Amino acid sequence: MTQTNEKINRAVLVGLWAHSLPKEENATDETMEELVDLLKTAGGECVGMVQQSKDSPDPRTFIGEGKVEEVGSLVKAMDADMVIFDNSLSPSQQRVLSEELKVTVLDRSALILDIFAKRARTREGRLQVELAQYKYLMPRLTGMWGHLVRQTASGGKSPIGTRGPGETQLETDRRHIRRKISKLEEELKEVRRIRATQRERRIKNEVPVVAIVGYTNAGKSTLLNHLTGADIPANNRLFDTLDTTTRTLEISDTCTVLLSDTVGFIRKLPHHLVEAFKATLEELAFADLLLHVIDASNPEWREQAEVVNRLIVELGAEQTPRIEVFNKCDLWTGEIRPHGEGIVSISAKTGEGIPDLLSAIGKRLDNGARRVTIHLPYHKGGILEQLYQEAKVESVEYGETIDIVAVCTPKTIGQLRELVEGWKPHKEPWED
Repeated sequence: MTQTNEKINRAVLVGLWAHSLPKEENATDETMEELVDLLKTAGGECVGMVQQSKDSPDPRTFIGEGKVEEVGSLVKAMDADMVIFDNSLSPSQQRVLSEELKVTVLDRSALILDIFAKRARTREGRLQVELAQYKYLMPRLTGMWGHLVRQTASGGKSPIGTRGPGETQLETDRRHIRRKISKLEEELKEVRRIRATQRERRIKNEVPVVAIVGYTNAGKSTLLNHLTGADIPANNRLFDTLDTTTRTLEISDTCTVLLSDTVGFIRKLPHHLVEAFKATLEELAFADLLLHVIDASNPEWREQAEVVNRLIVELGAEQTPRIEVFNKCDLWTGEIRPHGEGIVSISAKTGEGIPDLLSAIGKRLDNGARRVTIHLPYHKGGILEQLYQEAKVESVEYGETIDIVAVCTPKTIGQLRELVEGWKPHKEPWED
């Protein structure tokens, strides 16, 4: 058996906490631990960690010259080939740090993009990741050439090999990337158009859509597998699901829904990644119900839930009704489990609390559908085809009439009226 000795990247992780930065952009012990997990997911290993506190980031090196020297010494001592920042770096900061540390320097956004590129399976997923990567690269491309342009502009002599063609090459690269971005955006527009058509069909057929959302690794895929028997890989790692999976779920004999799994959210998710994935995530705004899955075993569950809530607002889905599903409740360490209106505690792994969840979904999505018997005259036989599309047909018998047992919405029952066994016109109480 041949063994492949794939080189594992050894990385030093760096985080800055600054008074002038917004709370969600700062590096904390928790976000640094999350960065370690992201690095493992990408296939690397953490060989050192440096955290810095300052009033504000250094415009040139982000963490200050002294700290850069400290990181450089740690890189040499640990034989690291990469430095990854928990914060976002500007293109010029990234370039300066790469030059001074003499290793590859990435920020959290670049690491997340790399994981997404590795995990995307469907054409749609790959298109979205590629678009985000090009948007991330565009300003950094300018940064890569900027120092050469500045040297010439300040009256200095252009370095050999950069006179003229350097700027031309930059413009060529820019044009190429702009073309790629336009092409990808057009292709994703087509994806959105197809999704909109599918959505219209679902609305017409009155099939409710339930979207599962939550922080990455909260157990969304495990829940979808448990509810629908879907065979989605559910591993204990970040961003295990990138491509949306939709399955049919029978809540009760009169209520069937479409259940969609979505990509997990995370702190400091790159904005252009959210933009690129809008083709998938816009489903949230059109869903009839959101299941917000929260990892009840994680001490940071409140902060994680807040990240998800912010992204739900950004995606325009804040008005969509939701149920908060506290998963992994078998690992809950508190005295009283989360409970109350719109809250369900479950364990997707053991199945505990699943009946309560199904009941809560059923109550929220009760559209008044009921089982009826329809006596269809043969000259109206064409209606049977309509029923197969709009209702859940359970049995058809041919006698004096075509006798159909089906689960129908009030709209369908109203359309067929006298053909429905036992149908009576609706009367207000005062009409009796």
